[in-house]
Amino acid sequence: MDRTDFHHIAAFLAVAEHSSFRQAARSRGLSPSALSHAIKQLEERLGMRLFNRTTRSVTLTDAGQHFLMQVRPAVETLAAAINEAQGRRDRPAGRLRINAAKSAALIFLAPALAGFLERYPEIELEIATDDRMVDIVAEGFDAGLRDADGIPRDMIAVPLAPAFRFAAAASPAYFARNGRPQAPLDLLDHACLRFRFAGGAIFRWDFEKSGETVVVDIGGPLVSNDRALLIAAALADVGLVFLPETTVREHIRAGRLGVVLQDWCPLQPGPALYYPGHRHVPATLQAFIRSVRYREGG
Repeated sequence: MDRTDFHHIAAFLAVAEHSSFRQAARSRGLSPSALSHAIKQLEERLGMRLFNRTTRSVTLTDAGQHFLMQVRPAVETLAAAINEAQGRRDRPAGRLRINAAKSAALIFLAPALAGFLERYPEIELEIATDDRMVDIVAEGFDAGLRDADGIPRDMIAVPLAPAFRFAAAASPAYFARNGRPQAPLDLLDHACLRFRFAGGAIFRWDFEKSGETVVVDIGGPLVSNDRALLIAAALADVGLVFLPETTVREHIRAGRLGVVLQDWCPLQPGPALYYPGHRHVPATLQAFIRSVRYREGG
């Protein structure tokens, strides 16, 4: 069956429904002569007359009635399949796997999850948190979430937040006891609470001001791969943390932590959701991007 057959069958169903070539032609957006020609071609292909035509009426022949009983259910099934497919396009469904740095998932994804899952109940969302840089293609993820400056160049990146700063912060009691560092190298005389990546490397404390970069080879009493634990230690007056400002902003605003070396902490590219640029973007991921992407001013 080719495209012409579908056109002819649609013409046949229209005439059978309206019992009039003129009304059927109007419903199909065709001229009566074009519709009549389509019916004639279908009858010739089938080798049977489908309609009895008079100047006053158009009725189905016995063969036409039998043909109608056969094709109508098939066409209705086809129409239902098309409607369902269009509905799935409008209502994304299926599994969506995201790999994200733990802190980024908590800050940038968690607030959007309830609304996203309510809006798209047919999507099964899986978020795996991992502080190592993951090959999302090799490990079967649809997208990843990392700081924009660490995303591979062959990926499409969608910003989730504006540029941000790191904050060197400690409790007021710690500063009262130990003083406030005025320059990055002053940190060598302070208790620094350091973060360790899953791969084993310890996060470097890099500072920059007026084109000068300073990397401090710090030491300290605590190393952890859990940022929440490091923040808790800072709140308990143990030492200084050096973390994205967004992770400690609440404590800074409340006065539980104070910030130092702000002029040495320049803006850095914000986090971004990324995915392979050479692949078709599934509807599930498109929906997720619409829900979490950063829009300036709102």
